[in-house]
Amino acid sequence: MKRFAVLALACCLGLCLVPGAALAQSRVTVPNFWDPRIRLDRPEPGPPRVVRFLTDDDYPPLHFAGPDGILTGFSVELARAACEKLGWTCTVQARRFDTLLDSLAEGRGDVLAAAVNLSPQIRERFAASHLYFRSTARLATTRGNAQAELDTRSLQGKRVAVVGGSAHQAFLERLLPFVQRRETGTLAGAVTALRSGDAEFVFADGVALALLLAGSAGGELAFTGGPFLESRYFGEGVGFLVRKEEIPLKRALDYALQSLWDDGTYARLYLRFFPVSPF
Repeated sequence: MKRFAVLALACCLGLCLVPGAALAQSRVTVPNFWDPRIRLDRPEPGPPRVVRFLTDDDYPPLHFAGPDGILTGFSVELARAACEKLGWTCTVQARRFDTLLDSLAEGRGDVLAAAVNLSPQIRERFAASHLYFRSTARLATTRGNAQAELDTRSLQGKRVAVVGGSAHQAFLERLLPFVQRRETGTLAGAVTALRSGDAEFVFADGVALALLLAGSAGGELAFTGGPFLESRYFGEGVGFLVRKEEIPLKRALDYALQSLWDDGTYARLYLRFFPVSPF
């Protein structure tokens, strides 16, 4: 199990990218994980039940406790929207992240709605809905140096700050060996290297960098080029998880997710929680 890196600073196969609505002075890219040629039938309603969703309360913007203590975030609100779409009565309960998979396996909840990257090991234990999110890696730089399109060959000899020992460091070492890596202990250290001029770029988790760029402290920085989505390094993506025997529940969630994309709910929630898109 591998959790996405969290910010410590206060068409790829199966994925198409479409421009979202304009927000403030920038355009936000909303990811589309659904093939319009595939249509799912609405599932037959099963016996009345309360569907219990499990999540974590400390990973904004996907799942976190708001100022009022109420659980919210992109995954949480998507779960609530799926429940409304299916006419379900649902609860959302927070548990410590490292206990979530065992809690689901042991029947203390019915659906996991948290940023657990799918892997062969996860798929062996649980059934997963269609993906609704993926972890990206992004390059960030100073705003004046940013480009919408970036040929990685132009990074030859460039100084790139990256957290040592991370998947991002391994990716650079294997696939972009021609850059000069500036390895740091934390993402904050990598950003400091960029700001000081010791590095020309930061290569890191897209969600963490998007949170930085959306805040007042990131105004002078910007993404450059597009997202990196190699699953060997950055994971297969995120879906709702259910126990293996709950296939009707999985199929209902698949239908709800596609319906929420079709009616625009997915995009509205995405724009609400990602004013700067990691895509």
